[in-house]
Amino acid sequence: MIQRVQSVYLLAASLVLFALFIFPVVNNLILNGHADSVMVTGIYEVINGMRTKTSSLILLSMATVVAALLPLAGVFLYKNRKKQVGYCYIVVVLLIGYSFYLAETVKDIAGTNSIRPENYSIGIILPSLSIVLIYFAIRSINKDERLVRSADRLR
Repeated sequence: MIQRVQSVYLLAASLVLFALFIFPVVNNLILNGHADSVMVTGIYEVINGMRTKTSSLILLSMATVVAALLPLAGVFLYKNRKKQVGYCYIVVVLLIGYSFYLAETVKDIAGTNSIRPENYSIGIILPSLSIVLIYFAIRSINKDERLVRSADRLR
């Protein structure tokens, strides 16, 4: 299960999505006269040199946990490669929807303030990186399937 390269890709995709809890999505966004950071857990403001959470984003946090667990669940479908490929395609579509939800949430928080490119942090590209890793997993699963079919033909 874990020794297969597609399992490593799916595990990495899951870890990349869990990294959203560590890295901010937007940095130095000026809201209410203060520089704020937007993370999936909430909005953080620097007050007296300390980073303080000013509001929570519970729905986004729950969506992030679900999105991060989806690739991890795909690891356990290793016995049925066709089902695993189909599941991975569904996860890619759901992650595209999650990415859209994440971007729209950040836009709603910014309101009339425009988000400049230098405000975006590593957190904004992590869902895309996860989709790329799942694509690599799909390619590896298909390569595995072709290898098994060729071995069956030789028997």
